[in-house]
Amino acid sequence: MHGDSVVRRPVTRVTGRSRELREDALAVERPLEMRVDGRSLAVTLRTPGHDRELALGFLASEDVIRSARDVRGLVETPADCSDAPDVVDILLAPGVVLDWTKLERNFVATAACGLCGRAHLDALRAGLVPVPQGPAINVEALLELPARVRGDQAAFTQTGGLHAAVWCDAALEPRVLREDVGRHNAVDKVCGWLLEQGHRPAGEGLLWVSGRAGAELVLKAARAGIPAMAAVGAPSSLAVELAEAAGMTLVGFLREARMNVYAGEVRLTTA
Repeated sequence: MHGDSVVRRPVTRVTGRSRELREDALAVERPLEMRVDGRSLAVTLRTPGHDRELALGFLASEDVIRSARDVRGLVETPADCSDAPDVVDILLAPGVVLDWTKLERNFVATAACGLCGRAHLDALRAGLVPVPQGPAINVEALLELPARVRGDQAAFTQTGGLHAAVWCDAALEPRVLREDVGRHNAVDKVCGWLLEQGHRPAGEGLLWVSGRAGAELVLKAARAGIPAMAAVGAPSSLAVELAEAAGMTLVGFLREARMNVYAGEVRLTTA
């Protein structure tokens, strides 16, 4: 597939007194069509790379699949021209049935919004299952986390244009980091990794995201059984409501050795 996540393009750098022609690194954004047994389910604009995990994580977050055993195969087909989407076709295992009539919308996502439609959101909220309590989360280790993961954001360092998502285990050791132009895609890639590794539902650990904590990200973390989520930016009011409904710990503004705890403070410990 079109696997490069970064391209270089000419750019003119302008200051008050000069103009300089140079090259700049840009994050790649291309469409990916996700199919189930040959039938189109969703199109998303994503950064190429880890497309398999993205598709699996997306289907899991939509409750189409629940474990790797629900999938008998996956076919990746690169686009035959620059305007066409790359394609990932998920082949469901025998006995796993997708009831298309229950899908309340045609799953079309963009890099700006991974969750659209009030009816769909209400349906997901109604189906929230409380996440496991999991081990306590050490406050000092959590405050140190942003500095640890920042060095691993290779594409972000080059472009400044990608979101990152990281799943950390119970000891807050980063286990998987994924980047994408869409914050929801980065989270889906992490969730797809958890599914393939047999760690879904996670039951422990924390999801760290580089931007804000939107409602759709909290929903994805809750569906993956991740007890806690921390964001560099702010959560929305709906994100806090969903975290409370799922029994999750939600942290915002985690940077510069400080943070705000919006839900689930009981999991945090200084011991």
